[in-house]
Amino acid sequence: MSLEEVRISELRATAHPLRLQMLSLLTGAELSAAEVARELDVTQANASYHLRLLHAAGLLEVAGEESVRGGRAKKYRHRWDAPVARPQATHDEDRLAYVRVLADMIPRRFLERAPGTQSRFTDADLWVEPEVWDKVTALVDEASTLLHASARPPRTDGTIRAALSIAAFRLASEEQPS
Repeated sequence: MSLEEVRISELRATAHPLRLQMLSLLTGAELSAAEVARELDVTQANASYHLRLLHAAGLLEVAGEESVRGGRAKKYRHRWDAPVARPQATHDEDRLAYVRVLADMIPRRFLERAPGTQSRFTDADLWVEPEVWDKVTALVDEASTLLHASARPPRTDGTIRAALSIAAFRLASEEQPS
């Protein structure tokens, strides 16, 4: 499979709200399909189906197995530090599907925010020096890495539930300033 085909597979796998939730959940925990189903309030069959798709796309790894009522249950973990699907160098339709799902997660998660806590919002369509843009994208990468590396299983003592959704990209322009 070519690099482009791999990226398309990853984008398609993440272009679903439930699968994005699963990736977030499995960043800080190793869970079976049954545990994911309970946490996200879906059927085990549904959870298992989506986990298999994410695993086939290379976004999850099998972290182990456990015995369950005479059978074996796989424990999955999100490979957050592996190369991830980023909407670039693939077909526009696939990129747009990913962006739409990502954008749809913001209002869903906003409705779940903790009352009385601070939130951060920003929107920008600006002209900046390339060095500023490079610094901003480096900070976004740093924030993403910090959150993913710090993720813990749901409801671990001493943790809070947090959401971060960022879309940062250069815009095309017909005119360059003088």
